[in-house]
Amino acid sequence: MEALKQGSDALFILLGGIMVLAMHAGFAFLELGTVRKKNQVNALVKILSDFSVSTIAYFVVGYGVAYGTSFFVGAEQLAARNGYELVKFFFLLTFAAAIPAIISGGIAERARFGPQLVATAVIVGLVYPLFEGVSWNHAFGVQDWIKRTTGAEFHDFAGSVVVHAVGGWLALPAVLLLGARSNRYRKDGGMSAHPPSNIPFLALGAWILTVGWFGFNVMSAQTIDKISGLVAVNSLMAMVGGTLAALAAGRNDPGFVHNGPLAGLVAVCAGSDLMHPLGALVVGAIAGAVFVAMFTIAQNRWKIDDVLGVWPLHGLCGLWGGLAAGLFGGRALGGLGGVNFAAQAIGSLIGVAWALVGGFVVYGALKAAVGLRLSQEAEYEGADLAIHRIGSTPEREATW
Repeated sequence: MEALKQGSDALFILLGGIMVLAMHAGFAFLELGTVRKKNQVNALVKILSDFSVSTIAYFVVGYGVAYGTSFFVGAEQLAARNGYELVKFFFLLTFAAAIPAIISGGIAERARFGPQLVATAVIVGLVYPLFEGVSWNHAFGVQDWIKRTTGAEFHDFAGSVVVHAVGGWLALPAVLLLGARSNRYRKDGGMSAHPPSNIPFLALGAWILTVGWFGFNVMSAQTIDKISGLVAVNSLMAMVGGTLAALAAGRNDPGFVHNGPLAGLVAVCAGSDLMHPLGALVVGAIAGAVFVAMFTIAQNRWKIDDVLGVWPLHGLCGLWGGLAAGLFGGRALGGLGGVNFAAQAIGSLIGVAWALVGGFVVYGALKAAVGLRLSQEAEYEGADLAIHRIGSTPEREATW
């Protein structure tokens, strides 16, 4: 029976890793459908390249930073318990690699390719794993301090703060240091609209992310005996709440509608194992409304050219999710209990502060050393031709 459980656990978390790996196709198509046509190839190449760099950085450095485990041992040791530690690494890698995929959407259309790969290596190898270890592996005694101070640990079941808020708040300094796309905000106060280039691809990306998210949340149990249908239904309800709120607040705009479920799912991650489904519905609906409102304010009033709105979607909705777990996860609002708002607020704010500092240090250093931005000519031409020498749909056949 023990051998059967070990094999089942390895298969369970492997399937979760595969589902979250598929989400990276969602990131790619969401960005591809949102950016202008001349930057579509770059969106696809960035996501795959960032994932590959993330894998090396997390295998060699990041996983050890977070969990104190090294893979520089014999294969016989790695294969113990049906290779469970290896597939656990694979599963958690897909979470870590979501960080540069999130950032990619914010800095699209004007960021240089090489410096972003360097930033990915540093962020996935060091910046992200340090907070991951604090939250999920009790590193540095931070969780113990929070528990002594508030009476409960910081709870983030599937990464509203650890993954999404950290990714969104890392992206904000990158977006600010890069500056807006050329001619996005004109000197006369006007704005140049850059509508999505392909709504069907944007929608496809959102759907792929939405489906994969059930692996992201449910498989965060990490062993089959801890699986909970509550997590699945809470994810579903938050997704629906986010969609309907974005539909209403966004006045039928398809860009908002397809980001709505993502906002709801971001927010429910932290407390998906604790909330009542009706609480998850409310949490998702608030997240959908927050995304629409803050995307509009950031773009139009504050002139922050965050192309996919990753700071409001992941940064703010992730922060809301961390706080919401302390509200809707409590027994007073129908949850299972074991959390409190003070612990959630402290843990969430630590994550936000760490991401902001990390973002300004990493991207500030790269800007000073090698520069972050494409030349004006390359940006005008588009990243597809400037970097990859081919467009998404070449208009002329080669002459043979």
